[in-house]
Amino acid sequence: MRALIQRVRWAAVEVDGQEAGRIGPGMLVFLGVEREDDAARADAIAARLLAYRVFADADGRMNLDVRAAGGGVLLVSQFTLAADTTRGLRPGFSTAAAPEVANALYERVLGVLRESHAPVASGIFGASMQVSLCNDGPVTFLLQN
Repeated sequence: MRALIQRVRWAAVEVDGQEAGRIGPGMLVFLGVEREDDAARADAIAARLLAYRVFADADGRMNLDVRAAGGGVLLVSQFTLAADTTRGLRPGFSTAAAPEVANALYERVLGVLRESHAPVASGIFGASMQVSLCNDGPVTFLLQN
């Protein structure tokens, strides 16, 4: 499972011209699910997302997680994060989970986030989405587990 985190001042996602999710300050998370991923990995990455310290403390150091910073989380499924880009000039997707498996694990991560934190918003799995954001920093990290 791969999660691309961006610390944002705000982020929003639209599907078919309708807003599906929006947050103010917090983190935008693009989630890619791979073939070997399972419920345990989904739970682990959700916990790691909530605990990952990417927000500045009073001294300007990245010591605060999203909960301590009072930020939101916008979770967006992103199939292309699971691509194999190790060779050639075109990504391969044999490493990505099948859509039904990926959707179940995406929903599991979303559920864990929502049980543990608010606000949490999301895109729509499998939809063509337009994501808007104001990256804060910029601060961007790729988490893998």
